[in-house]
Amino acid sequence: MKKFMILLLSLLAINFISSAQEDERGHEIETLFSDQKSLGFYGAFSVGYSQIGGEDALVTGGRAALIFNHSTALGLAGYGFISNLDDLMEDEIQNYALTGGYGGIFIEPIVGGLKPVHVSFPILFGIGGVALIENYNYGIPEHPHWRTDYIEHDLIFVIEPAVELEFNLARFFRTAATLSYRYTSDVQLPHTKKDALRGVHAGLTFKFGKF
Repeated sequence: MKKFMILLLSLLAINFISSAQEDERGHEIETLFSDQKSLGFYGAFSVGYSQIGGEDALVTGGRAALIFNHSTALGLAGYGFISNLDDLMEDEIQNYALTGGYGGIFIEPIVGGLKPVHVSFPILFGIGGVALIENYNYGIPEHPHWRTDYIEHDLIFVIEPAVELEFNLARFFRTAATLSYRYTSDVQLPHTKKDALRGVHAGLTFKFGKF
């Protein structure tokens, strides 16, 4: 009987301690970095096509972000571009181009991130610079020698919302088709329209990380 009572008391004590620990865990404050949440990250590079004032432009860039609970990414992004400006000139001067870059903070809501195909909606808030340059040949047609002269630059503010159709190709690799609209402050440069940098941007983004 005595042994039975000791065994019963021991079981009750173990149950009490276990219940107390579960209750304590149940009342812990949850944080973004606690075990109950998923924290991932990715680095990405992208290449795309845009039009600047009706002319073809190449846009390249990169991103780095943290992913919270498979549903929201937060990070930094930066892009560079160059475009021919023939149709932006107010006169007949040729061989001008706009070049520059912009970057800043972006937030990316992700819908169905664990599915093999899903969508996300990144939006960038940034600042950048744009320069007007002139390319000209000072040689002869048979042996051209091209020279680039810097003319003037301007500061721009950028907001670029986007939608991405994303494909999970591997646990550590995703690719996305991106469509965005680049809205900028007015450009104040010679021979250049104020809305020269505003427009649609389409491209591909390649992401590597822990998703």
